[in-house]
Amino acid sequence: MLLRRSVRGDLAVALAARGVPRRERPARIAEALALVGLRGFERRAARSLSGGEQQRLALARAWALRPQLLFLDEPTASLDPAATRMVEAIVRDLAARGVTIVASTHDLGQARRLAQDILFLHAGRLLDRGPAEAFFERPASPEARAFLAGELPA
Repeated sequence: MLLRRSVRGDLAVALAARGVPRRERPARIAEALALVGLRGFERRAARSLSGGEQQRLALARAWALRPQLLFLDEPTASLDPAATRMVEAIVRDLAARGVTIVASTHDLGQARRLAQDILFLHAGRLLDRGPAEAFFERPASPEARAFLAGELPA
């Protein structure tokens, strides 16, 4: 959710709410916007950004708070391929910086590109768990095999 503020203001509110000292905020904002490729967007209205830019701003806001763990729910839903690539690159960069990323996705290609480990949930139950490579090569449950084959009923 983005606030009715500028891009800079959206980040500043999050930093203030987290108790980040005022003198540290400009540097954190600049660093976060550079990380997500939104440098120069500081004065734009956050809600006027494209869908991909809004998602990148949300990731910038999260990074500015220095999380150890970040939960992402369908982080590229409704984004075009170019915006998806940009968001995925940011997610990889955050992981490389030591942030543990937990993401839910129905996009098998995205899971193959990004995941180190897979937790496969179906009907509220954990049915498969392990390294991504093993999940895609040898899924442990019949439901996981059906899902990978595109045959799992809803």
